[in-house]
Amino acid sequence: MDFSFFSQQIPKIKNLPLPGEASHYKMAPPVRIQLMKEDKLKNKQPKKAGVMALFYGDAADHTRLLLILRKTYQGVHSNQIGFPGGKAEKTDLNLLETALRETHEEVGVSPNKVKIIKSLSEVYIPPSNFEVQPYIGLYAKTEPFQIQETEVESLVEVPFTDFMDDNNNYMQNLTTSYAKNIDVPAFKLNGYTVWGATAMMLSEIKELLKQVF
Repeated sequence: MDFSFFSQQIPKIKNLPLPGEASHYKMAPPVRIQLMKEDKLKNKQPKKAGVMALFYGDAADHTRLLLILRKTYQGVHSNQIGFPGGKAEKTDLNLLETALRETHEEVGVSPNKVKIIKSLSEVYIPPSNFEVQPYIGLYAKTEPFQIQETEVESLVEVPFTDFMDDNNNYMQNLTTSYAKNIDVPAFKLNGYTVWGATAMMLSEIKELLKQVF
C-alpha cells in the first residue's frame, strides 16, 4: 500500500474505540488470559514505559511498520523484537514524550518529525514489571534511521501488507515467565517470531487498521 494513501486513511482510526483487552487476548495463551482476568499480573507497582508504533514509507513509497531487534544482554527482553521506546524518565512530561524521546535515541527519528495518530491500550509486562503505553505515529522519513548501537541490534522493517496478512499469525511452542512449553500465539514478521506484549499491542493496532483498510 502506498504510504501517501495510507497517510490519508489512517486518521480515520482517531475516533474509533480501542479494542483493548479483547484484542490483547487474541495474542495471549489461556493461562495468561486467566491471570489477566484475575488481575494478578498487576499486584506490584509497575514501572512506566512508552513505545512508538511507527509507520513510514520506504524508498518505493510502500508503507512499512518499524520494529527493532534488541541487543543480547543480561535482561528479560534480551534479543527480542519490540517497538522503539523505553522506560519513563523523571524529566519526561508524559509517556508520549517518553516514547518520542526513546524513539529518537534508538532509531534517530526526531520527535518533531512524528505525527501522532492515536494512543493505544496499556499492556502490562510481568517479567520486567512494566506497564507500557503504546502510540501510533507517522513518519515521512525525510532522514534515514540511525540505530543506537548499544541498544539496537537491527531494524525490522515490516511491510504493511505482511503485517495485515492473517496467514502470518500462528502458534509457537515457547517457555515464558509464567509457563513452560506452552503454545503461544505469535506473528511471523520478516522471519522473526513476535510474541508476548509486542504481539498484544500489534493485535490491537491490526484490529483498528482493519476497520479503515
